Amino acid sequence: MKEPRQIVVDIKQGKIKPIYFLMGEEAYFIDKISQYIEKNVLQEEEKGFNQIVLYGRDVTVDDIVSNAKRYPMMADRQVVIVKEAQELSRTIEKLVNYAENPQPSTILVICYKYKKIDKRKKLYKAVNKSGLIYESKKLYENQVADWIRQVLTSKKYTIDPKAAQLLVEFLGTDLGKINNELEKLQIILPEGTEITALQIEENIGISKDFNNFELRKAIGTRDVVKAHRIINYFAQNPKDNPLVMTVSLLFSYFSQVLQYHGLGDKSKGNVASKLKINPYFVSDYTTAAQNYPMKKVSQIIGLLREADVKSKGVGATNMPSGDLLKELLVKIMA
Repeated sequence: MKEPRQIVVDIKQGKIKPIYFLMGEEAYFIDKISQYIEKNVLQEEEKGFNQIVLYGRDVTVDDIVSNAKRYPMMADRQVVIVKEAQELSRTIEKLVNYAENPQPSTILVICYKYKKIDKRKKLYKAVNKSGLIYESKKLYENQVADWIRQVLTSKKYTIDPKAAQLLVEFLGTDLGKINNELEKLQIILPEGTEITALQIEENIGISKDFNNFELRKAIGTRDVVKAHRIINYFAQNPKDNPLVMTVSLLFSYFSQVLQYHGLGDKSKGNVASKLKINPYFVSDYTTAAQNYPMKKVSQIIGLLREADVKSKGVGATNMPSGDLLKELLVKIMA
């Protein structure tokens, strides 16, 4: 399975397939590949007659095939892009006959977001033989900060680890959403800038002091005053700081602390590799493990499971999320 970057490189080198079937949960990579084809394969003067964009909700598979079989006008090839093709999930298998014998002068791009076709069926096998199938998978949370750094490096920016983690904590793993925020920063900040947590706070609106990352760090260092200050802020701004997310992130954090306790080799490189974290944050886990013995960490994980149930309305009738979080904090840091 080729990566998006290699697919683009191949297209630049003229290694172009007659069919690109782009499918999967992560829409960002599907959009990037299809946008590159849309902008770069044809010359501007060729696009008027030879580039067609269709939408799955407005067409049938027969319509797609009819357009794909058309010959280009005053050009060597034509491009047919089908966006939101997942709307045709019930009939997409009808594309198999075309996929078995695609028009050589057509580049057919199918954007099949949030779903994927069955590898056992004829369509998958036909496209895989005549064209290219790319499955766009969601990145795991521990992979997103590295992706942010790679994107910014390609645009001649850098970002400090805390700032990257702050974006992940606040925006999750939605790459499209994160990329939109990064593009805003690139408009404001000159090339060569190292993006900091302060710049994110000033330009995106994510507090550099009152967020789940800082809460996690305060708990890990047993800074009771700071932890309560952050919790109070969360209680006053519950919509921006949902309890479910905070509990989930703390659960992941203490699961990693428990994993740290179980490591025989606690060297920086090994900890970063096993916990799948940036080496910059290893010292945070070392400190947390010193402050919370393995038995206590196991108890905390149990408390977080209980809090997760309560945050979803079970056994905590009418108890505000802020009070639930304060109760949880007291138990964790007891």
